[in-house]
Amino acid sequence: MTGSLTWPLALCFAALAGIGTALLLLPLIVWLKTRAVLDLPNARSSHTQPTPRGGGIAVVAMVLALGLPWVTLTEQLANGLLLVGFLVLALLFWFDDRLGGLPISLRMGAQALAVVLVLGQLPPEARIASGMLADWLPLWLERLLCFLAWLWFVNLFNFMDGINGITGVEMAGIGLGLAACAALAGFGAAPAGLALIVAGAGLGFLRYNWGQAQVFMGDVGSVPVGFLLGGLLLQAALSGLWAAALILPLYYWFDATITLLRRALKRERIWQAHRQHFYQQGARKAGAHAPVAGKIALLNVALIGLALLAQSGPRPWSEIAALLLGLVLVLALCRHFRE
Repeated sequence: MTGSLTWPLALCFAALAGIGTALLLLPLIVWLKTRAVLDLPNARSSHTQPTPRGGGIAVVAMVLALGLPWVTLTEQLANGLLLVGFLVLALLFWFDDRLGGLPISLRMGAQALAVVLVLGQLPPEARIASGMLADWLPLWLERLLCFLAWLWFVNLFNFMDGINGITGVEMAGIGLGLAACAALAGFGAAPAGLALIVAGAGLGFLRYNWGQAQVFMGDVGSVPVGFLLGGLLLQAALSGLWAAALILPLYYWFDATITLLRRALKRERIWQAHRQHFYQQGARKAGAHAPVAGKIALLNVALIGLALLAQSGPRPWSEIAALLLGLVLVLALCRHFRE
């Protein structure tokens, strides 16, 4: 494939992912209702009406239908293993959505295995640390830190799927941000195409998940999407874009991690559903989900700008400054949401 055709083709794949996801969701919602795959409101819910759960099936289907041809056409075959893990996790967590109550050991074990299999295929020269830092940080320790960070990202992505619109917004923000950073770095569209497909699928999902949602993503979507985005962020970090890999998902990192720590200090069961995230507090204050998801979308636009700025100035100072400024913006929004 010639380089001149790659970016237009990547954008076409992204558009098809969005259109295809939206089209698949309409019959899928009907099917989920007939199967009574419903998320019933309870004391910890942010919704008040029984709503079909499992809309992530459409997202998974379109990411696979377009992602597999993309990695084949562009010879990004290493991403094929990411998509295999994506599919296996989707199948497993569909049973969790359908039947409920999968043991936490099985859930965590499957996620950990998928992450380990991908990390195990990385060559020894694939490092995030460079220069003197690489001498101080042994390869085994860097791989362990990557494992822990990726596994936590999969779970926080699942934890943060608690109000309408937020998951589609985050998929679009991270996917578009990764593509923009790849373009600025001159990497070409081949490694960015999968991120664009995820972004397109996220935007398509918003068609039925914005405002008064007609369907929820469910674990069948949020867990494998978190795994896939985590892998793409790791690839960006390994390519030298470590600042972008931290900045783009910064809101999710901050909200989920701070909330988890606060719950752990209170000796609460951190894996149980709750309504303590900053975005959940913001939804209660606003009396609606859309204003909160919209503000997170605007923040993500600013984070994309900061990720690009981190690449444009003298390193590492531009990267550190962009990361710190991103933290300030995230903290400001969390304080705004806080009750």
